[in-house]
Amino acid sequence: MVGRPLIPRLIAAGHHVTATTRSPARAAELRAIGAEGVVADGLDARAMTQAVMQAEPHAIVHQMTALARKPDMRRFDRWFAVTNELRTRGTDILLAAARQVGVDHFVAQGYTGWTNPRTGGPVKSEHDGFDPDPLKMQRHSLAAIRYLEETVPEAVPHGVVLRYGNLYGPGASDPLVELIRKRRFPVIGDGAGVWSWTHVDDAAGATVAALERGDSGVYNVTDDEPAPVGEWLPYLAETVGAKPPMTVPVWLARIMAGSVAVRWMTEGRGSSNDRVKRALGWQPAWASWREGFRRGLSPAAATGSPEVRLGSAPAAMQRVQR
Repeated sequence: MVGRPLIPRLIAAGHHVTATTRSPARAAELRAIGAEGVVADGLDARAMTQAVMQAEPHAIVHQMTALARKPDMRRFDRWFAVTNELRTRGTDILLAAARQVGVDHFVAQGYTGWTNPRTGGPVKSEHDGFDPDPLKMQRHSLAAIRYLEETVPEAVPHGVVLRYGNLYGPGASDPLVELIRKRRFPVIGDGAGVWSWTHVDDAAGATVAALERGDSGVYNVTDDEPAPVGEWLPYLAETVGAKPPMTVPVWLARIMAGSVAVRWMTEGRGSSNDRVKRALGWQPAWASWREGFRRGLSPAAATGSPEVRLGSAPAAMQRVQR
């Protein structure tokens, strides 16, 4: 989702980019947008190490995820199983290769949202840490995110983890919009859970900023307007021409959707972007999800036309040279 808008931005900034994909067909797509495409699995240590050695990069950008199109909130850790491996073993593979070629700039994709503590104020900073009591079906996923954040900044001189909020935009919004159109994404309870959103273009822009100006550490990359579900969800439904979402009581939602959905939509906390703006001089182009939902979704979602699957980004590793 992030690699597709990221690669052209890196090239425009004067970098030479090598991007990995597991698909030979995607390698041709990468070449078409100006990158060198390398076919390699992020969990194949030999293949990824060879890719890094051949590219001789000055920096590595780790954007590897592997989510199925259909969410599975009841079996959250199973849904995120491969992504969790990419955040742990996949990160170790890339960092080991980085050390072999002397890379000192490493930027990795993290996440902020359901991971935040659910007590206190509605918006959390990086210093607030993680939810101390995650649900059983999210413990492995939270552990993988924690591992990424603890490992990357300590591994290289300029190790950065960017905590993207809930991604939307081309290639990222279609599954959510599809559920909303089918009225299968209701407001649960009072809808008081606060979410922070990040447009994929802003995620890409922040990644370039972190690569060129970021000191080691963890940064929330979100828009300026964390908002409760009861506010953003009806707005998104209206924007895509769907009927207003239903409201479901907590007890029924727990039976129908499970505890993850209930907790996230009723107790979630948003994320502050103050640190990334101050440290990297970055500003979100889509400062509010309101404008982003209106103008920044995929063409299919914005017009209500039949869904066009834009696909997720193939980029996993970039070679950057001045």
